[in-house]
Amino acid sequence: MTELERAQQKEIARLREENRLLRQKVDLLVRQLFGARSERLDPGQLELLLRDSDPGESGEGPGLGKAGAPATGVLEEEDAGEEPGATRQGRKRGLRPARLPEHLPVVEEVIEPGPVQACPEAWRKIGEEVSEQLDYEPGRFLRRRTVRPKYVRRCEREAPPIIAPLPGKLIEGGLAAPGLLTQIVISKYADHVPLYRQEQIYRQRHGVEIPRQNMERWIGAVADWLRPIYGRMRQEMFSGSYLQADETPIRYLEPGAGKTQQGYLWVYRVPGGGDTLFDWHPGRGHQCLEAMVPESFAGTLQCDGYGAYRTFAAKRGGQVELAGCWAHVRRKFYEAWRAGESKPRSGWVLRQIKLLYRIERKLRQSRAGPRLRQAIRSSQSRMIAARLQRALFRFKTSRRHKPLPQSLMGKAIDYALGQWPAITAFLEDGRIEIDNNLVENAIRPTAVGKKNWLFIGAEEAGWRGAVIYSIIESCRNHGIDPHAYLKDVLTRLPSMTNWRIKDLTPRAWAAAASTATAEVSALQRAS
Repeated sequence: MTELERAQQKEIARLREENRLLRQKVDLLVRQLFGARSERLDPGQLELLLRDSDPGESGEGPGLGKAGAPATGVLEEEDAGEEPGATRQGRKRGLRPARLPEHLPVVEEVIEPGPVQACPEAWRKIGEEVSEQLDYEPGRFLRRRTVRPKYVRRCEREAPPIIAPLPGKLIEGGLAAPGLLTQIVISKYADHVPLYRQEQIYRQRHGVEIPRQNMERWIGAVADWLRPIYGRMRQEMFSGSYLQADETPIRYLEPGAGKTQQGYLWVYRVPGGGDTLFDWHPGRGHQCLEAMVPESFAGTLQCDGYGAYRTFAAKRGGQVELAGCWAHVRRKFYEAWRAGESKPRSGWVLRQIKLLYRIERKLRQSRAGPRLRQAIRSSQSRMIAARLQRALFRFKTSRRHKPLPQSLMGKAIDYALGQWPAITAFLEDGRIEIDNNLVENAIRPTAVGKKNWLFIGAEEAGWRGAVIYSIIESCRNHGIDPHAYLKDVLTRLPSMTNWRIKDLTPRAWAAAASTATAEVSALQRAS
């Protein structure tokens, strides 16, 4: 074979490999767009795959026996192969007998037999049969009329009359009462109903004409009133030393051009019952983090592998430590496994990550505190992580089956090893979660909304959405109804001073409601 022919063969092999990698990327993109979103693995299929194929060079993977079983002493109980972060309630979904909530008001209808109605004195009641159904009545509009009588003294007719002062309003001279403002805000930001659809609903079902332009102005006024509460929540959040962060793209309308541009909602959350804060920026650089996170913050920021977080941490001079996310690591190996690339090895890695999540599930079920979580992780999770790190180095440097750097398996290994100090930070601090799923779950409502209203409007509408989303998601975190919270707060805000804003955050409101409920229960038991 001539030198030219050898060069041609080498070029053909290179082009074939490049074509294979490109097809792999296209297949992955198609699955992401049109395929199933669940990353759940069939444990039977994975066990069959790993039964006779071990990922190590010598025929056995690090820490595994010949059947791919985990090393002894890690955990004894086998779980059902749930995906990371799945809850027990989510795994046991199914048909359950419906129960009527006891707190609902009762509308009673008594149906008397025809003969009894004709001659009631001839009959004696000996019992009754009761059946119940769950019913619903749609919301209704009403005219809230405020009447302020004027008075003059009988003995001083020349004195000026007196009248009670008009209660403060969110919008001076406006028609919208707090209840209507709450309904519009909740419909748009919690139920994801665009304003044009709300306009149609109110006109067609209730005969009330409310132009969407008016509703947009009202939402802006509500956001202005809620901004001090948002500021108080921000102050409380960054006074701690641990939070999670993520960002999500969202389109906004470019003024004057009639085109949409890409903006971003940055999301921050404190695990363990804390608040959720959204922050709006038209970009995605580290400057967004610097603008939101005060310089006084010192602690751990949990995030994915996006470079802006590393730049931000470097600029803070070691004041901020980064913690990684095992869900992102798992997702990359799952993509390689699903594409059929290095299945024995990618399947083995997924099995090891599953062991880590099984330990975390047990800790959640036992409601372990930070100290106990750190102790259990040191005795059980640390050895799994060390075994996994050794295996990844072996895969990367293998001579026989070394994955290509641009392959899915190669990218997954490089990502995991590059993030290793960050993704193992949870082993050193019991407060830190194993992944960033809590803050990613907080982003989901915005993803649903984007499918309905497509873009948020002009750029200045971004911070309005950030303020309202922060309030609604924080209400959900604290287990309170955002509709009840907003209606109460919007009613009280016009007559409150700034120093009382601390009593209106979702955390404070939930604590006050819990105290009031406990007092009522105590009075009922005493009576």
